[in-house]
Amino acid sequence: VQLQASGGGLVQAGGSLSLSCAASGRTFGNYNVGWFRRAPGKEREFVAAIRWSGASTDVSDSVKGRFTISRDNAKKMAYLQMNSLKPEDTAVYYCAAARSFSRYRYDYDYWGQGTQVTVSS
Repeated sequence: VQLQASGGGLVQAGGSLSLSCAASGRTFGNYNVGWFRRAPGKEREFVAAIRWSGASTDVSDSVKGRFTISRDNAKKMAYLQMNSLKPEDTAVYYCAAARSFSRYRYDYDYWGQGTQVTVSS
């Protein structure tokens, strides 16, 4: 599976952005998808994950109620809708695919290249 994240940009605090993750390969529907982010000077952290079927999701406490993860297997796409953005959400955001449904980055086998999200105060 090859992944490509897009949709990042510069937004003011309180604004919204929608990230997309485009997948190639015939087995995308077999993989769980996660979004991670890495802020300057910090380690990559879990943001959200969605099961291969879309039946359940997991969202980190830091973004719960503001971010929503979704997917469309027919289009081989995953999404991260980000609302009420805060300056501390500034980071490079990555989508990833894994066989397991996990918050642990080392469980993810495939990674996109990342897209920059910058939230100004």
